[in-house]
Amino acid sequence: MIDGAHVVIYSTDAGADRAFLRDVLGFGHVDAGEGWLIFGLPPAEVAVHPAETGGRAEFYLMCDDVEAERERLLAKGAACSEISDEGWGLLMHLSLPGGGRLGVYQPRHARP
Repeated sequence: MIDGAHVVIYSTDAGADRAFLRDVLGFGHVDAGEGWLIFGLPPAEVAVHPAETGGRAEFYLMCDDVEAERERLLAKGAACSEISDEGWGLLMHLSLPGGGRLGVYQPRHARP
């Protein structure tokens, strides 16, 4: 029985991104050895979208109030985009120190 999922974020500065997940996002973690942090995530869901070609995956964080979350993250020094209304939810993007980008959204759909 599958009882979890493991998400990988590839980074040009893994140490800075790990510190960001720990210190800015506040994710709990375990040290898998030699400072290699593995982070716990909030409950998750998965969706399958139609596409011309397969093989691509995206990772988004969700919240109940994206405006409040954006203000909280900005106060911690995070770089956040403006919020856009995408119809299915309110979306912003969060820049990681290693150059990556995460979407953070307030969904309008029911959550499982």
